[in-house]
Amino acid sequence: MPVRFTILGSGSGGNCAFLESGETRLLIDAGFSAKQIRERLAAIGQVPERLSGVIITHEHGDHIQGLGVLCEKAGIPVYANRLTRDAIGRVCDKNLCYRVFETGAAFSVGCVEVQSFSVPHDAMDPVGFALRTEAGEIGFLTDLGHVTKLVLERVRASRVLVLEANHDMRLIQEDTKRPWSTKQRILSRHGHLSNDAAAEVAVELVPSGVQTIYLGHLSRDCNRPELAKATVEKRLKEVGATHVRLENTSQEKACSTIELAAGQ
Repeated sequence: MPVRFTILGSGSGGNCAFLESGETRLLIDAGFSAKQIRERLAAIGQVPERLSGVIITHEHGDHIQGLGVLCEKAGIPVYANRLTRDAIGRVCDKNLCYRVFETGAAFSVGCVEVQSFSVPHDAMDPVGFALRTEAGEIGFLTDLGHVTKLVLERVRASRVLVLEANHDMRLIQEDTKRPWSTKQRILSRHGHLSNDAAAEVAVELVPSGVQTIYLGHLSRDCNRPELAKATVEKRLKEVGATHVRLENTSQEKACSTIELAAGQ
């Protein structure tokens, strides 16, 4: 049975992805309204009530907006580390069924093994994930200011990678909507990855066999999908990695579902 993966939406205003492996069905983050998540799941033939769990990278609103309403009524387990759970509890009054994991530890949800690892971002205890399935690994790097050696090692085996490409350096410098303090936060080592930084991560992982890279968490004001893709594509071509499939993500709509089969 193939593994199916769909990014339901990704951007600075909302992030959510769906993974199906056998009888295991997971959401990674729940950054849209519960209504929006339900509608996007319905478009791929799924319902929240069939979810095995929701795994959370960190407590920022663009990753947990719909979590409480979505999970409380259906009793869907929420997987988060302790500090993230506590931070969610301060802004969400729903009675959620938490499964607390230690940052850096691996845990299983059904037939999916989830390896968590610390990432540098301005949240309480933000993490990335490497999701291990029978068809290979899917890596998640959606919010981080820089990529450490530990982060690279944790996603090095990824067949599919969700990689932040938040901003174009020129566009963020020219942006008039954000005060300088906000720009400093975004550009800091605990902020967000630029298109150029994402390109360097992609090149670093090429020798390990990454096949598909989704460019995620794009800023609406300080990036353009064509800029992000062109920047990463240019660097990949420079190292001869024309076989790597690059896909932009959108906050407005889901990406096409990708199917992964073991041995391919």
